[in-house]
Amino acid sequence: MSTKDASASRARGGGIPGGKPPATAYISWIALALMTTASVASLRPAPTMAVYGLAAVFLYLVPAIVFLLPTSLVSAELASGWKGGVYNWVATGISKPMGFLAVWCQFAMTIFYYPTLLGFVASTLAYVINPALASSGVWTALVIMVCYWSGVFISSRGTKGVAGLAGAGLIIGTLIPGALLVILGAVYLGQGNPSAAPMTAANFFPQWAGLASLVLIVNNFLSYSGMEMNAVHVSSLRRPAKEFPKAIFLSMGLVLLIFILPALAISWIVPADQLSLTAGVMQAFDAVLAVFSWQWLTPIIGIALVAASLGGMLTWLAGPSKGLLLISRQEGYLPPFLQKLNKNGVQQNLLVTQGLVTTVIALGYALIPNVSSAYWIFSVITTQVYLIMYLLMFVAAVRLRRSHPDHPRGYRAPMLIGLCGIGFAASLAALLVGFIPPSQFGGGNPWVYFVIVAGGALGLGLLIPWLFYRFRKPSWKLPEAAAESEEEVAK
Repeated sequence: MSTKDASASRARGGGIPGGKPPATAYISWIALALMTTASVASLRPAPTMAVYGLAAVFLYLVPAIVFLLPTSLVSAELASGWKGGVYNWVATGISKPMGFLAVWCQFAMTIFYYPTLLGFVASTLAYVINPALASSGVWTALVIMVCYWSGVFISSRGTKGVAGLAGAGLIIGTLIPGALLVILGAVYLGQGNPSAAPMTAANFFPQWAGLASLVLIVNNFLSYSGMEMNAVHVSSLRRPAKEFPKAIFLSMGLVLLIFILPALAISWIVPADQLSLTAGVMQAFDAVLAVFSWQWLTPIIGIALVAASLGGMLTWLAGPSKGLLLISRQEGYLPPFLQKLNKNGVQQNLLVTQGLVTTVIALGYALIPNVSSAYWIFSVITTQVYLIMYLLMFVAAVRLRRSHPDHPRGYRAPMLIGLCGIGFAASLAALLVGFIPPSQFGGGNPWVYFVIVAGGALGLGLLIPWLFYRFRKPSWKLPEAAAESEEEVAK
């Protein structure tokens, strides 16, 4: 939502009589599509998926059909009919407490998302500056803290700037490097070189390895999470009923292209046995560019990838916390300190509080010798939390279609009940698979892993929001914010 919208202005200005309401600053649906794509798509998994060759297409298409398509179409209908993002969808379709749970889960999963993303930024910058820094915990912690707090500063200046930076980061750091990979791969094959990975129909399906194969497919569901996140910005569009679905469909196409084509291009040039031991996307780029003696481009690509990652982080900073802030001011779910806005109408206290947790996690890189396995478990926990939100969203969509069949919608998803059923089943499967110890867990007790993940997911996803809800006070609710929300919805 634009920082110049009437709601934020009145919230920080106190509704002074005679004050002139500022004009709304709109963003285009293309800008919103780029923001959404930046929050979902990335080149980071390309080397990992390139190991599977042509089977990477299958491993991306199946989750796209059973998860990406339902979440995209369902969120398009919900956003074109009900403003306010996932909270309003679930609150209207199920109940207000469940709406709070949904928006909390959407927000809470970012607690460990930022360190993961910025850890990638640190390793990429290290590859550009001095590869030895990639193994330095102090370097990683420093980069995480500097980048996060810089992102908070930028976000505190308003969403309009975030939209521009996120869109620019996506183009410079994802679309252009991804297109370069695909073009170089096509040229490589066009020169008569054989593909490093077989590209026959028999290789379209991955080799079945029991439960491990199921885990691999379901884990790719999570690559597509976030398509619904920027629905909170729908009121920043001039014609949200028509433009938001267009933004969703454009971002869907871009996400599929960004995930599939670069992975295939890498598999054409770099043998799988060389990719399986690589540390990340920079090594894959270096290997591809070496074939054409263009390794001088490697550091430039690294800087571009960093730009894309930072753009994605800015998008996440602007989205979930904004949704949580809006409903907390209306319903009094959070203490007044976390509800305060800065002079630009941005939830700075909420971002700063979250940043303190991010800083503690970042310090873990420098202070804990072997933080990777524990940190991987934390990432799984936040994923489980996010899936709770999707389960609630699909249930709410079905109930809204049945209880409000005549409610105006700018877009009606075809076969909504079926889409929600498929999406719910896919989300539930992903949630259950998360409790299965991965190969990285080694010979550890699977029950210990289960208890840690279940305890963390229940604590972060259910206990904390329950405590906020249980101990909320009437004084936490801001009547003027609730009135402004009703006025905004009526527009």
